Amino acid sequence: MAKTGAADLSNLLGSAEMAAITAEELEQRLKFLELGAADEERLTSVNDLARRYADSVIDDFYQHLLSFEDASAFFANSQTLERVKNMQKEYFLRLTQGNYDLAYSQNRLRIGAIHEQIGLPVKSYLGMYNFYLRAVAARLSEAFPTEPDRVLAIFLSLTKLTFLDIGLAIDTYIFSRERTILEQQRAIQDLPTPVLPFREGMLLVPIIGLIDARRARSLTEQLLGAIRSERAKVVIIDITGVQAVDSQVANHLVQTIEAARLMGARAILAGISPEIAETMVRLGIEADRFATVGDLQSAIDLADRFLGYRLTKEDGEAAAIS
Repeated sequence: MAKTGAADLSNLLGSAEMAAITAEELEQRLKFLELGAADEERLTSVNDLARRYADSVIDDFYQHLLSFEDASAFFANSQTLERVKNMQKEYFLRLTQGNYDLAYSQNRLRIGAIHEQIGLPVKSYLGMYNFYLRAVAARLSEAFPTEPDRVLAIFLSLTKLTFLDIGLAIDTYIFSRERTILEQQRAIQDLPTPVLPFREGMLLVPIIGLIDARRARSLTEQLLGAIRSERAKVVIIDITGVQAVDSQVANHLVQTIEAARLMGARAILAGISPEIAETMVRLGIEADRFATVGDLQSAIDLADRFLGYRLTKEDGEAAAIS
């Protein structure tokens, strides 16, 4: 867990990015959980009771939480701990105040986003609900010892609402992960694809990350320009770092290799993954116009043979290209 101070929590309260939910989506979730007016009435009926037991439940929960080393380090600052406990109390009291509308859901999403940003694991988040539900069940039984049916009805209504909250909280974690993945994908797509003069007459093109149509076109332009300026005879295109390509990009890659051949440069495709190989086979792409090898070193060795270089080694000395 990351350590977060009281000032950091204040900043997060005002800046948390979160997933969105529409009124229509909320209505569907409430219907799915069968959370309705009768549940709201049951929950609001025990709001005064919830206020009486809130502090003891929160204290018991944090005593349990702080018995774990990583959580104890997370809340090492006493001011932070007290602030979080107060926020937690407000959070749980809101469960028995009714009006489980769009504003309620947006508040829950915001709180979930804060928990995600401070690095609270999902397992800890779910553990909090587990502890709270068990504690409330005990308090309800104590408050209404002769009304077990009422206790059960209230507890089931509370369970429905907490599962609404859990779903909203997990949405914020998923939203954050998807946003991070998208940002990483965009960053990878924006990576330049260098065309490197490796040896006289040889170019090396290492491609890393995702290839889309725009990046494929840029690669073609750079490669053909480098073939002309460097008078290259062999081009190694290393796609070891490419996860996957679609049919459009695979065709564009083959067209790039064909264009290089027309300019007098022989192409070697290195590092083809099983997934990319399957794509090429499925598209009916024939590899007889270019060479394919499994790794970059094999590609360099093959390129040296195409160019007439040979590897020699003298006694006591390193190998050299001649």
